[in-house]
Parts: sequence; C-alpha cells; structure tokens
Amino acid sequence: MSGPTVGLWLFEPIGFGEILTEVVPWLERFCEPVETTASGALDFRVRDGAAVGLPAMDPDGVGPFLLARDEEVAAPDEDYSAFSRPPVRGLVLCAACSGPANHLLLGHLTRALAERLGAWIDFDGLLTCTTPGDDTDEEALLVRARALTASLPGRVEEVWYDTWGGERWLRHVGDVEFLAAWLRHPAFHLIK
Repeated sequence: MSGPTVGLWLFEPIGFGEILTEVVPWLERFCEPVETTASGALDFRVRDGAAVGLPAMDPDGVGPFLLARDEEVAAPDEDYSAFSRPPVRGLVLCAACSGPANHLLLGHLTRALAERLGAWIDFDGLLTCTTPGDDTDEEALLVRARALTASLPGRVEEVWYDTWGGERWLRHVGDVEFLAAWLRHPAFHLIK
C-alpha cells in the first residue's frame, strides 16, 4: 500500500474474528468486492461514499483499501500514560493510492469504523499544517502541530515512541470527535 494509513486502537478485549464478524456485513452494504486476503486482512473498494458521509464521490481512482490486524499494538516503546490503560487490539486501515480523494475517503471510513468499534484513531504521525518554506525543525513542527490540535474539538493525545535512530518522537492519537473536526478542516490530510 502506498497511500495514507491510520490505526484503530481498541481498549476492550476483542478478537480479530469478532471484529470481522461485525465489520464485513457493514462493509458489504457499500463496498465491493469485500475479500479476505491470504494473511486474513480485508481488501475492498468503496462503491457508495454516502454510507460514510461522502455523497459526491467518484469511485474511479480511489482505493482499494485494506483492513488488517496491527501486531504492533501495544508496543513496549510507546508511552500510553495519557490513557487509563494501553490498547489491547490494533487495526490498520490503509489506502492503496494517495491523493486528496483517498485521504478524504480513508478519513471518513476511519471515522465510521472507529464509531462502530469504539476505537481511537492513531494518525501514525504528527498532524500539522505546513506550507512551502515552513521551518522543518522538529521544535517548530511540534509548535505548529500543538497549535493545530488545540484549535479542534475532541480529544487528541501525543504518544511518544522510539524511532529507528534511537530518538524519541510522537504520533497523534485522537477520538472520533477530533477526527470529525479534522475532516472539516481546510488543511485536512492523513499521514502517508
């Protein structure tokens, strides 16, 4: 997959099979085909965006999407102190392609799925609004990210983790209300 990716964090014990039992019939109402891959993930294309809040959607060039287990949740290097306990199950939802239509549809799919499952959304990175020429220094990036997240309703947390280079960095994890507000923001995007 080369498009944007989000995670879904569940804090109640539930098996992946139970999740599929809940999600597959729902997806089949507005997606086709909904197929299980060799790894047990779901592969699908959205045919009716109205089911997730996008009535004027041209499905050409959008998707396909993949829903799979996230074996990295809960990771020992992540700081879950903002939550009453670490997540117990993770899912990954990603688009095969990038571009504004894929970001928007993935965002709406994520919102609907998170509502359905009672999940938090792991944005898989730091949400920021940048323009060409912006300072890319980590501190400036963090200031812009914090200003953006503070301007939106809902709850969003910073989760610190270890990077490949041995440093510490953070990702944003938000609730459904935060994602809904971010979807309405003029600079909305997901992390690719």
